[in-house]
Amino acid sequence: MLAVLAGLTLIAYLVYTKVLRPDRIPHQPPSPESLQNLLPQKKHTRHLLGTNTNELREDNASIPFIDLFKSSIPFANTHPWLSSKDVEYDNDGWPLELNGGVAGTKFLNRLPKGTVPDGAQYTVLYQGKGTINYGNDARLISRHNGKDIIRVSAGADNILNASLIVQSMEPSDPIRNIRVLLPGGICQNNQFRRVDNASQCKNSQFLSFEKYHSNIVFNPDYLNFMKDFRLIRFMNMSGMTRNAIESWSDRNRLSKATWAGKEGQRGAPVEVMVALANRLNADAWFAMPYKASDEYVTRFAEYVAQHLDPSLKAYIEYTNEAWNNIFPHRRYAIDNGIALGLDKHPETAGIKFYAKRSTDIFKLWENAFNGRSRLVRVISGWSANHKLSSQLLSYNQTHQHTDALAIAPYFYTDLDSLRAAKSTEDIFDAVLDKGSRYGLPASIRQMQQQAKLAKAFGVELIAYEGGQHLVDWETRTVDQHPNPLLYSANRSPKMGALYTEYLEAWKHAGGKTFVHFSAPRIYSWYGSWGAKEHIRQERSEAPKYDALLRYLEQYEN
Repeated sequence: MLAVLAGLTLIAYLVYTKVLRPDRIPHQPPSPESLQNLLPQKKHTRHLLGTNTNELREDNASIPFIDLFKSSIPFANTHPWLSSKDVEYDNDGWPLELNGGVAGTKFLNRLPKGTVPDGAQYTVLYQGKGTINYGNDARLISRHNGKDIIRVSAGADNILNASLIVQSMEPSDPIRNIRVLLPGGICQNNQFRRVDNASQCKNSQFLSFEKYHSNIVFNPDYLNFMKDFRLIRFMNMSGMTRNAIESWSDRNRLSKATWAGKEGQRGAPVEVMVALANRLNADAWFAMPYKASDEYVTRFAEYVAQHLDPSLKAYIEYTNEAWNNIFPHRRYAIDNGIALGLDKHPETAGIKFYAKRSTDIFKLWENAFNGRSRLVRVISGWSANHKLSSQLLSYNQTHQHTDALAIAPYFYTDLDSLRAAKSTEDIFDAVLDKGSRYGLPASIRQMQQQAKLAKAFGVELIAYEGGQHLVDWETRTVDQHPNPLLYSANRSPKMGALYTEYLEAWKHAGGKTFVHFSAPRIYSWYGSWGAKEHIRQERSEAPKYDALLRYLEQYEN
């Protein structure tokens, strides 16, 4: 019954379409709507900045939720290294029968020290009877009925890893509804700052995470980072990439043990994403999975129409980079384009199918919203290929059903230059090379060319992703050359200066909203994408983030 009540509390919170500001009653337990949104009302000029979210994983340095378990690895995915083979699970991923084994997971992994409060006490709440053990950088402090207190401290390597293992449980009352809660809480008049205890809340009620986690939901540090961006692209948080979901009944639900997992399986429920957009007073950008049925699209759109704050817009696109051969949806688009007889040439058939399916999806959203005044209908092209943009917009008058052409004008350099570099300065020299097909000058030329094309078709030019793109995909370790030089370049003040030049060029080319890639995430061999390396990193230590904020501060008002 307690699990049901907790779930209903979360659902009740998530369906609120607006965070209200009633009079405060100092010692009365707060309802979800009494959590005050103190954000200033900012103009949605669509000429400013958005941000991409990250995938829900145990190594997501953004830490979006106060319940760390919601980003943990599903128990069933940790066999054979942490969970036993014969464990049985329910439909939400909680262990039903251990059958002589154990069920384990990681809820923090490979994160820099300081990503979450270090050396602090965390509360683990659960239902059922049994024993949970803790490992890596997590240590048990005390145990109570349905509650453990643990300490999380980074080791000598200054890297956070934390795990838990359900060691035993009673089959008649199995352990479930585990929540690993950040320490402290918030003051009721400021949900964008975490505090340790009530003494830090002057003239305001202290809301502990332990008591009010179902109401608060989002990590204050995450909200504080996200609050400056006027558009949130949920492509990664939704788990849409390589997700072959077709039916609405197969979507991820609020009741799932964790919303993380393998690619194609993970993803936050739509209720969570809409609640975050409302909390931030930010427009929401949703991408529909490549196999999503009309029923899936309609049900998704209907939920957003009913629950997204009416003052906010919903950006909508079909899948992500349907023309990119690293994704299965490219092959899906080609096969369907050929099957429908859209063209005999495979590539052209795929392009036409992407345009056609986008238009079909736009119409489903328009029906759900009773019009298109709150929608921004997006077709995404390849920054370096203006001919592709023209094909997409011209096919069957797609531009008449589209509001924005989106591109990803990343700047980087070729692999030979990266591998030949002997210093950080060599990296910057290659990025600034006017003869490079990939450097900053080339990126600016692409912006200008795509802006002219968008204007000719009567649509806006926006960026669905963008920033630096310094990565050698063939490396596999963090210290393999040229990776240390790429991290150094991303940490250099010179990168901040390049971001400023880059964003100014975007604005002068006529680009509208620019959605940076991405929210804070760790730097590794697969890229240094984050505006910050972790959610609590100071602005002074993150030159890309500083440049983004300076751009906002210059043009916001």
